[in-house]
Amino acid sequence: MKIFHVPCLEDNYAYLIIDETTKEAAVVDPVEPDKILQALNHHGVNLKLVLTTHHHWDHAGGNEKMKELVPGIEVCGGSIDNVKGCTHKLDNGDKLTLGSHVNILALHTPCHTKGHISYYVTGKAEENPAVFTGDTLFIAGCGKFFEGTAEQMYQSLCQTLASLPKPTQVYCGHEYTVKNLQFALTVEPDNVKTQQKLSWAQKQRQAGLPTIPSTIEEELETNPFMRADLPELQARLGCDSPVETLRKTRDLKDNWRG
Repeated sequence: MKIFHVPCLEDNYAYLIIDETTKEAAVVDPVEPDKILQALNHHGVNLKLVLTTHHHWDHAGGNEKMKELVPGIEVCGGSIDNVKGCTHKLDNGDKLTLGSHVNILALHTPCHTKGHISYYVTGKAEENPAVFTGDTLFIAGCGKFFEGTAEQMYQSLCQTLASLPKPTQVYCGHEYTVKNLQFALTVEPDNVKTQQKLSWAQKQRQAGLPTIPSTIEEELETNPFMRADLPELQARLGCDSPVETLRKTRDLKDNWRG
């Protein structure tokens, strides 16, 4: 299994997932179909699946054009998310296969949107696991609570996604990492791992390189939204519970001008 970034719009990423044996591919959130077609041709692969994380235009807006460009393509999305062009509605726990070796598990991760799906993808023998988190989990951040509650985001981040194997690579929908890490240091100024990751992320961006993927392990170490269970973080924010801490952290981020 190989994964390739396709930068789109100002700061979005689409991703190609390729089964190397069969040369079949899936694409996550192909908002700029012409760029996706170029990437498919470059890698010499056949597109079989569109995996849509959620209904927002900058993620699902290319689906109809993809269907025109690749007749018969299967377009997947959350069953309650009203995804444009969707031909295959997914619920939590639904499974898909790509080629002969790639397995895809749909995880319902609501809050940013009601039907948001994250895709947990494994290759042969479950090697090199990856999760495509759209706008639920960002590197060192999370999506705004547009259609849900802090309770839902806690479930999505700190239970569903946090329970994935720690080496799982995290591929999110936007290049927000530097700002997210700068904010994270306002919440946990003494977090050495966050300081180190910010320095690394700034160098990556200066070189024109992505800061993605991260890993679940790194997010548990540096992402304040995934660290809401920690008593020291709760105390610092004057909160009594993980959910209250998550809500407070989101409020702080929404009002932060870094």
